[in-house]
This record gives sequence, structure tokens and C-alpha cells, in this order.
Amino acid sequence: MTNARLTLDQLRSMVAQGAIDTVVLGVTDMQGRLQGKRLAAEHFLTEVVPHAAEGCSYLLAVDVEMNTVDGYRISSWENGYGDLVMVPDLSTLRLVPWHPATAMVQCDLVDQDGTPVAVSPRQILLRQLERLAAYGWQAQVGTELEFILFKDSYEQAWSKDYRQLTPANQYNVDYSILGTSRVEPLLRRLRNGMTGAGLTVESVKGECNLGQHEIAFRYAEALTTCDNHVVYKTGAKEIAAQDGVSLTFMAKFDEREGNSCHVHLSLRDEQGAAVFAGDGQHGFSRTMEHFLAGQLACLGEFALLLAPTVNSYKRYVPGSFAPTAIAWGRDNRTCALRVVGHGPSLRFENRVPGGDVNPYLAVAALIAAGLHGVEHQLELEPEFTGNAYASDAPRVPATLREAVAAFAASEAAAQAFGKDVVSHYAHAGQVELAAFEAAVTDWERRRGFERL
Repeated sequence: MTNARLTLDQLRSMVAQGAIDTVVLGVTDMQGRLQGKRLAAEHFLTEVVPHAAEGCSYLLAVDVEMNTVDGYRISSWENGYGDLVMVPDLSTLRLVPWHPATAMVQCDLVDQDGTPVAVSPRQILLRQLERLAAYGWQAQVGTELEFILFKDSYEQAWSKDYRQLTPANQYNVDYSILGTSRVEPLLRRLRNGMTGAGLTVESVKGECNLGQHEIAFRYAEALTTCDNHVVYKTGAKEIAAQDGVSLTFMAKFDEREGNSCHVHLSLRDEQGAAVFAGDGQHGFSRTMEHFLAGQLACLGEFALLLAPTVNSYKRYVPGSFAPTAIAWGRDNRTCALRVVGHGPSLRFENRVPGGDVNPYLAVAALIAAGLHGVEHQLELEPEFTGNAYASDAPRVPATLREAVAAFAASEAAAQAFGKDVVSHYAHAGQVELAAFEAAVTDWERRRGFERL
């Protein structure tokens, strides 16, 4: 079997043999979605590899529905909505086994003069990885995405206005072997498809909400994990659609448990040794103490990069396994920051992100927060024990409005990401808020149609 990860020479050979005829050229947008083009494989090899490709700058200046939005410096009617250059990162070449004769490559966005686009999600992460590298460190990251599976197709769900959908399981199947057996044919397709695309699958398990499941993948270097994350998220929807069903990663589909995306992070030095492990309390190094203290200090101000939509904040309900308290604890799922592992496996888990997160922005936020703690030598507060939901610890922002305001005013964010990035994503949050506040919801109609 051909290796899922391809070299350029391997791709050329497969194209010559007729095994590959299509190359998906993808960039990740602000919402964490793969956008781009499907190219004839010969065109990719002869034109795009030596010269790159182009795409409209509005890819980094639209809302979820792809509406053009005023207020972005990068793209507007005034500057003519010109093109950005899509430069393939050939290290991301891979097979896409759920589509026939198809490969994929992910791109970085640069301006026409070759300058990296600072507000592009992948570039934001790369900048933080460069800051880590200056210390001789590399981030190892894992993301844990949950989804809810429905028997309805995407077209049927749309026609029903996403009401009265039929979940794939009718009861809580958390850890249930029987519950996952009900949908194992699709779960197996997802696992095998992702393996064929170069991801390393570890396990699958049922979750709490009706029809909710999680496929876990092995951790990897931060950029690789984020690249894989967006391939998985797109591929899972494509495979579900091929089977005539649908799944959603939205943070809070209904009033039951939401879809989380817990992010695990550890550091390795240039020799591959664990940076977080040490001889301090809890087996922590001083770097771990400072890095974790930075998470606590910045979480409220960086929450917008972890929870980007109005819907994100519906998850933060006491007793829901989604955090409300900015606290850390050893294997304590009531805290926003859960420390797990020992020695070389020591790491922290940020439990704030939901399934709607942009992984590049979230991981960049975690690295920036940790470096803030290191650079300011922040002292780590004692671990929290007990029920953090009932504590007096600082709270995770409760609304998108609160998170946008905190991010826009954050000195730590401006220093870590630059003012242009802060302005760009604060504006994206304001656009999301304006769209929500203009909407008339079913809840309002039910309450007010007759009784008000």
C-alpha cells in the first residue's frame, strides 16, 4: 500500500501512472475550515508547484456564511478584493482515500511580494512556534474532537431547518461498546479513511449526548496536529455525506452536552527530552510552573481564540464537563486546565475549546500564554482540589461579547500576536455578534408569538 504521506516524486509517479488525477489545494480560513480549489494533477505539478496559486483575499475577511464584511484592512471593496498567493507546503502532501484518485496539499498565504499574511491562522501559529524555537523548545499537541451523528443527510437537515433530526443513538452511549456498534460501519470508515490520509488513529468511544462520539488521534508536533485536525474535520463531514448521514462539530447543538475539543500540550527540547517534567512539586519543572501560570493569567484575555462563536459560550454550564472556572487541577475535569501524565508524558489539557475551534488559533493562544508566564516568571498558584464549578476562582468568559472586549484590550495579546492580528480577530468576533443580535430565534417566537 502506498504511504499516505507523499513526496513530490511519489506524487509525480502516481500521476504518471494514472493513480492520481486530482489535487486538493487547501488553506485554513478564520473559521478553521479548509477552503481552496480542486486542481488537475498535471496542472498542479507543472504550474502550481513552481509558481504557486492564488485565491481571493476575502477568504480571511468573511463570516461563516461567506458574506463579505466591512471593516477588515486585508480585504474590502475599497482595495478591490485582490488575490493572495497560496504557497503549497509540500510536507503536507497526502492521499485522500475517501475520494478516488485524489491527493491534498495545504498552503500558506503570502502577499504578492512574498510577505507572509500575518492574520492567516497557520501563520499565527508559525509565529508562536518560532518564539518557542528561540528557547530550543517544540510543542507536542493533541486535539480531541467530539461530534454528534444524525441519520438525516445534510440536505434533509437543511430542509428541516435543523429541527427534529434523528440522532444515531437514542440514549447516552458514553463508553458503550453496544452504542458504538450501532454506528461502527461509519466509524470504521472514518478511522480507516483518516489512517489512509496519514493520521494516526488511537481509539473511538461514545459520548454523553445522543449520537455523540469521539475519535482520538495520536499527538504530534503542533503544526502537524493542526493540519491533521482540519483534514479530519472536513473529511469526517465528507464521509458522512457519502453515507447519506450528517454530523456536526458545533459547540452546543442542543441543551444537552456540547461538543468539546480538549487540547493537550507538552514541550520537548532539542534533544527530545520532556521540558515540563522536573523535581519540583507534582513532578513539575520550573518551566512547567511558569508555563501553566501563564495559562491561568491569559485564559480570560485569549478566550476568543479558544471559543470564537456565540454558540461556543453555551457550553460553559456547571456540571456539564465544560469548564466555568479558570483554575488548574491534577486530573480534575471540573477545572479549565487539567494536568495529566507523569514524567515524559506530563502535559496539561485546556478544556475550554469546543468543536467549533480553529486549532491553529487555539494552539497559538496556548503557546503565547505559556511564554507570557515564562517571560514574566509567573508563580503558579496551588492546585485546585474539589468541585471547581462551586469555587470562587475567576470565570471563563460567559459570552462572546465579554471575550471580544477582553481580547481587544489585552496587552499580552498585542505583544504576542501584534496589533493587526488582535484587531482582525476582535472584528471577526464583533461581526459574529452583530449577526446573532440581528437574528430572530425560535426561542423568541415560542415565547412571544401568542403570549406577549
